[in-house]
Amino acid sequence: MPDTTEGGADRDGDPAAPEETVGGAPPAAAPPGRPGLRHRWPRAARGVTAGTTVLAGALVLFALLVPNRVERLDVGAFVRLPAEGILLAALLLALPSGRRRIAAAVSGVLLGLLTVLKLVDMGFYQVLARPFDLVLDWILLDDATDFVRESFGRGGQVLAVAGVIVLFAALLVLMTLATVRLTGLMARHRPAAVRTVLVLGVVWITCVTVGVRVAGVPVATRGTAEMLGNRVEQVRAGLRDARVFEKEAALDAFAKTPPDRLLTGLRGKDVLFAFIESYGRVAIDDPAMAGPFDAALKDGARRLEEAGFASRSGWLKSPVTGAGSWLAHSTFLSGLWIKNQQRYRSLTTSDRMTLTKYFRETGDWRTVGIVPGVRRAWPEGEFFGLDHIYDSEHLGYHGPYFSWTPVPDQFSLEAFERLEHGRKDREPIMAEIILASSHNPWSPVAHMIDWDDLGDGSVFHEVKKEGTDPKEVWKDPEKVRTEYRRAIEYSLSSLTEWVERYGDEDTVLVFLGDHQPVPTVTAGSTSRDVPVTIVAKDPKVLDRVAGWNWTDGLKPAPDAPRWGMDEFRDRFMTAYGPRNAGSVAPAP
Repeated sequence: MPDTTEGGADRDGDPAAPEETVGGAPPAAAPPGRPGLRHRWPRAARGVTAGTTVLAGALVLFALLVPNRVERLDVGAFVRLPAEGILLAALLLALPSGRRRIAAAVSGVLLGLLTVLKLVDMGFYQVLARPFDLVLDWILLDDATDFVRESFGRGGQVLAVAGVIVLFAALLVLMTLATVRLTGLMARHRPAAVRTVLVLGVVWITCVTVGVRVAGVPVATRGTAEMLGNRVEQVRAGLRDARVFEKEAALDAFAKTPPDRLLTGLRGKDVLFAFIESYGRVAIDDPAMAGPFDAALKDGARRLEEAGFASRSGWLKSPVTGAGSWLAHSTFLSGLWIKNQQRYRSLTTSDRMTLTKYFRETGDWRTVGIVPGVRRAWPEGEFFGLDHIYDSEHLGYHGPYFSWTPVPDQFSLEAFERLEHGRKDREPIMAEIILASSHNPWSPVAHMIDWDDLGDGSVFHEVKKEGTDPKEVWKDPEKVRTEYRRAIEYSLSSLTEWVERYGDEDTVLVFLGDHQPVPTVTAGSTSRDVPVTIVAKDPKVLDRVAGWNWTDGLKPAPDAPRWGMDEFRDRFMTAYGPRNAGSVAPAP
């Protein structure tokens, strides 16, 4: 039997001989007459052992070095020395054998979870331009599976969910096995491992001191520790934010205003608030879209002007980007900055008065919601002060979904005309209308047809066949951007043609985007601006907002006023309240 060192290596320094166990015990001898694979093919066995160890090391380094954003995935990201790896190796070497095994397994699980978190972050940055919130974002995972089902079918949803589960389990298992294997190797070659850790520690400190970089990226990194530190602070900030929000929500400049002095400048008018999904500043400013979309805006403004309508436009800053429409809607209507799910839940379980509630409070408007994106119970509808809600099941639509979109915008608006606006002997209406055709993935996109041919929506089966396939579109970012522009143009055309066809002296339309689209479309822009427009035939309506200095037409100028979306409620109610009523609104 060969001599062994303290760590278990044989006299020739071959680390492979006893490598099969974590604690350094030699492997069991093969039964007489039945030599094992290691004894029959020793070179191959040593090759497999070395290869497996190399893969284990690569997997652990991947967990420590992989960034949490897709755009940072390059060779430079992996040519670095992680401080966390050096410290973990030192800790494992310092522990006694029994505790070392437990620590190695726990470390492997934690590295697996860390990798999962980084991958989830990648997805969130691609859609929401922010990392995953460990406290507030779990509900969005359910929304994501619904989106996949509605965009790519039930089969796509099952495959996606199964793939995520398998990946999650595989990462945890493989990362644990890899960490245990490397820990056993260090234990068997402890003197060499200790020297290596000391050398790497000195190199790391030197690289930090000198500022060594490869392709502009620091060689010495503690990025994982910084990321985890940011997450801890994120959780703390979320807990503090609950108290901050409670104080903000308690303040309402109009809470004590008598109902007969609310919105007096709009009495007798039909007031429509329409949200165009994902209608962001990029549609107007991006050079690749500006030409065609500018033509669409000019055509819409011309048609409205010929019908006797005038319009003014400005900018609002949304609390979200990429997704989270309900947060933007509630910010606009409540006058509070609803930036996360925690604030949304607090808002919708409070007695805060929204813009829509104030209309109902006056007793002079019937308040309705056209919300085709709602396909399940929506108890928040009562909070927003809507007398009646028409969801996707109650608009009379019998056509196909367009990926996520349950009802094309043109049909939603025609249904609003049929169900509410076109009724005889009705009271004035305040309507919240959600236009969903411009929802991601923007493929296939409906197109305008003759309003008299809409019927029950069955005609859209043929329209859908003429559209694009989302699976093909999303292979090319430029195709995505083109389909996004076409979707916004369709929503805008649906709205302007409805006003042209059905609007009158008493029609007041406010329409806006809820948020910018996903980063694939914004191409790196960090802006959260969305356009907002007021359209009316009665000149007195627009005279009330002359002091806002908004741009004439449907296209806001680049330097048009830019407000937070939470500022709109109070400004609007002040502008359309009694003249010289003494209400205080934020300064322009």
